[in-house]
Amino acid sequence: MSFESFSFDPRIAAGIKAVGYSNPTPIQEQAIPVILQGRDVLGVAQTGTGKTAAFILPILQRFTQGSLRQVRALVVAPTRELAEQIHQATVDLGKQTKIRSATVYGGVSKGPQLSALRRGVEIVVACPGRLLDHVQSGTIDLSHVEVLVLDEADRMCDMGFLPDIRRILKHLPTVRQTLFFSATMPSEIRRLADSILTDPATVQIGMIAPAETVSHALFPVPQEQKADLLLTMLREKGADRVLVFTRTKHRAKNLARKLSTGGFRASALQGNMTQPQRQTAIDGFRSGRYKVLVATDIAARGIDVPEISHVINFDMPDTVDAYTHRIGRTGRAHRSGKACTLASFGDGQMIRMIERTLGSPIARERVADFDYGVFLPERQFPQPKPTSPRPGKSYRSRTSGSRSYRPSTRTRTRPQPAGAGSGRS
Repeated sequence: MSFESFSFDPRIAAGIKAVGYSNPTPIQEQAIPVILQGRDVLGVAQTGTGKTAAFILPILQRFTQGSLRQVRALVVAPTRELAEQIHQATVDLGKQTKIRSATVYGGVSKGPQLSALRRGVEIVVACPGRLLDHVQSGTIDLSHVEVLVLDEADRMCDMGFLPDIRRILKHLPTVRQTLFFSATMPSEIRRLADSILTDPATVQIGMIAPAETVSHALFPVPQEQKADLLLTMLREKGADRVLVFTRTKHRAKNLARKLSTGGFRASALQGNMTQPQRQTAIDGFRSGRYKVLVATDIAARGIDVPEISHVINFDMPDTVDAYTHRIGRTGRAHRSGKACTLASFGDGQMIRMIERTLGSPIARERVADFDYGVFLPERQFPQPKPTSPRPGKSYRSRTSGSRSYRPSTRTRTRPQPAGAGSGRS
C-alpha cells in the first residue's frame, strides 16, 4: 500500500513526497481512512509508530476546503518538545498549502505566539497550561475548532494535566471530531476517552510490546559503581548516539557533567532547564554535536531522533510502561537498536515484570574490563529460565492498569466534514 491510495490533495501529496514518505506505517494505514471519514478515533500506539502523520495528513486534507485564518484544529501535547515536533511535521507536510500552524507553550515569551495568533492560523499545537492562559486572557478563539487531538494522553495524566484538559474541553464546540492517542490505557485515561469520544474507531498498534528490532541486555552493578560502569561501556561500545535515562533531574545534570569530564560530548535534558537550554540540548543531540543525552522520562518525551543506537537505563524505570516508552527511542524506522539496563539491588521485581512483558529473559551481560570488586554479577542476577506470556493472555501492566480497550457505544449525529470521504482504502 502506498500513500497514493488515500487520494490526498496534490499539494499534500507533494508534501508527503518531499519528506520522503513512501508507504504508510500500520497506524497510518488504519487511522487515516477513518479520520478522513470524520469519525472519532482512539489510537493506542507507542512513540515512533508514525501517529503524528496519521492525524496531521487528514487534518490538512480537511482544511483544503473551508475557512482560513481561524483556529480549526487544536492539538494538545504534554511537552514543548512534542508540540514542536508536531508543528514541524505540519509545516513540512503542508508546505505547499496555505494552511498555517502555530505552537503555544510555556517557558518562552508570549509575544511570538500572540503575533502568530493575530495573523491567523488554522492549526494550534499547544501544551495545556499556556493554552489556558491564552483562553483566559481572550487571545485565542477556540469556538471554531472542528478537530481536537489529544496526543500522548497517558503522559498528560502522569504530569497532572487532566484537570487542565477538562477545563479546555469546556471552551470547545460540542460537535467536533476528536482524535485521542495514548500508549497505554490506565483507568483515568479510559474514563476520559469514554467521556469525550463518540462511537470511535479503535486503532491499536504495538501496545506494550517493544519493537522487535531492539535487543535487551541487563548489566548488574552496585548503585555506587553505575557511573563508572557507564563510562566504561561507552568507551567500549563507542558513543554513536546514546540516550541515557535517569530517575531525577539532579542525577541527569550531574551524570551529564561527569560524562563530559570523562571525554564524551554529553548534555543533560531535564525539567529545570529553560526552553532555550532544552532546545539547544535537543538540537545538539539531533545534529550529532552531542553524542550522549542524559534525560529524565518527562523531559525526553517528544524527542524524535531516529539514529539513536542505544538507550541506557541508568536508573531502573518505575513501571513497565515507562521501560517501553524509553526503549521506544531506539530501533525506530526498522533500524536495529539496543536497550541496556544497569540493575542494582532492589530491582529484581521490576526486572521480572519486564521479562514477562518481553516473553523471554533479558540477557545478563558483564563488561570484561570493569573492576566489580567483590560484587559478583552472575550470583546477584543469575540468568533465569526462559518464560513466555500466558497463552491467550495479553500483558496487563500492574502499575498502569493497561488492558484491551472497548470504546463506548454512544452515538451522536455529526455533520459530514468538508473534504472528508476521499482517500478511503
